[in-house]
Amino acid sequence: MTTTPLTSMAHIDYGLDTLFGRVTKSAECLVGLEQVENDPTCFALRVQPPLPEDLEKAKTLVVRVAGRRFNGVVRRTERLDDESLKLEVEPE
Repeated sequence: MTTTPLTSMAHIDYGLDTLFGRVTKSAECLVGLEQVENDPTCFALRVQPPLPEDLEKAKTLVVRVAGRRFNGVVRRTERLDDESLKLEVEPE
């Protein structure tokens, strides 16, 4: 996987688990795609502020960026020093 510049606009659909079942939200964000270190099957999505509401609680993710579509299960989230959010995703 190649790294996408952090200035790439992407459409994100993300699923949240709630007391009432799965809720899906959508957002347009500036993102970058990265390979996950020590796990070549996964990818990381780095989302720049302003962050969508509840994105750090996402359980599933579908990203459309640069004409490509990526989807999977969020395995780990991390807030970075620059206020961005890094989500490690295992593809489905």
